Amino acid sequence: MATFNNQQITVVKDNGLVSHVFAETTLRALAGAFVIGHTRYSTSGSANWTAAQPVYRSAGSSGFAIAHNGNLTNTAELADKAGIQVTSMLSDSDLVAELLARTVEDGHTLSEALAHVLSIAEGAFSMVILEAEAVHAVRDPFGFRPLCLGRLGSIDAPEGWVVASESPALDVIGAHFVREINPGEMVTITTEGVTSVQLLEPASDKQKLCIFEFVYFARPDTYLMGHQVHTTRRRMGELLAGQSHVDADIVMGVPDGGVPAAEGYAKASGIPFGYGLVKNRYIGRTFIAPDQNKRAASVRRKFNPLRENIEGQRLIVVDDSIVRGTTTRALVRMLRDAGASEVHLRISSPPFMWPCYFGIDTPSRDDLLAANNSIAEMNDFVGSDTLEFITLENLRSAIQLDGECCDACLTGKYPAPTPVALGASGGRW
Repeated sequence: MATFNNQQITVVKDNGLVSHVFAETTLRALAGAFVIGHTRYSTSGSANWTAAQPVYRSAGSSGFAIAHNGNLTNTAELADKAGIQVTSMLSDSDLVAELLARTVEDGHTLSEALAHVLSIAEGAFSMVILEAEAVHAVRDPFGFRPLCLGRLGSIDAPEGWVVASESPALDVIGAHFVREINPGEMVTITTEGVTSVQLLEPASDKQKLCIFEFVYFARPDTYLMGHQVHTTRRRMGELLAGQSHVDADIVMGVPDGGVPAAEGYAKASGIPFGYGLVKNRYIGRTFIAPDQNKRAASVRRKFNPLRENIEGQRLIVVDDSIVRGTTTRALVRMLRDAGASEVHLRISSPPFMWPCYFGIDTPSRDDLLAANNSIAEMNDFVGSDTLEFITLENLRSAIQLDGECCDACLTGKYPAPTPVALGASGGRW
């Protein structure tokens, strides 16, 4: 977190759970009416303190702090132009902060610096920037990553303003959702209220929000582009059930992403919905673990089977995606060890065939199971009795948006330039 108080910015950040890093005593010391915060998962080679955000620079009267969700795709080009050495420790967020600091030191305001630096940045960025008595929030011209504005108090008497990656962040503090921030827009919050400028020209007449926000990443109670994510996931399951039929005793979802789709599948198929797995809430997303052994081991720690619900049963197991397949393979083995007589996998996204360069840390195409194997071969690899994915047409129908999402990971059609290989910042704030 970074706060502005008594004409200075204070930054507190560390590795670990939010509840461990920000104890009550720490929070009491973070006074100030202007605050930003950020959480992120660690990616390969970046689980260290320096990778934690917000990133701070001392340029200007009080300096500024920046937090970033997304991934820049022209980091090397930007660093080369500025004469900055690219190292494994230099994140795209650090690079943006450095470029902003240099522009501010040349006599420009932070708003002017943002307009200049972000106009030459490519890729995905939803950012919040804290300076003296102001918070800026800006979204890239494609709108790859979500960003919304909320209000504390009433319309006539607002008590404060909030920006967040997802709308549930507003709900938990009693704020009201106002609207999503548009692609290329910058919203500025001061003591006088909220102002908005179109900082960057939108790249398309339709925003390209990541389709996997609906499939996997967003919380189910999030509203994106006017649609609640839980409802879209239920529709994914309903449409998936309509693609084919298999005799089974129970439909179960893989927590958490697969559960709403499993509910929809059960409703449409008439096969009872039930629970087969209990999730450990303190184990993170296994597909982003840095190596295969850790991903496979995480499955046993992350899930425990409900044997009385599984033993002797023909299962339809609904999950949101298959990336490398190692997690799914371990999951199927666990269900068979618990006594399942049949395991029929149903996936509420199409095959994940292309890497993402816009904020999701996915492997190279060589490591994506669907990029190198037929569905029959994937079925053999993971050990299921049958395997079926929702079609892209049905996924789009479930979301009920007309060409308004980036689906490059499913189609290979990238709406923006991509590098050969690049990590991801990830993160939520």
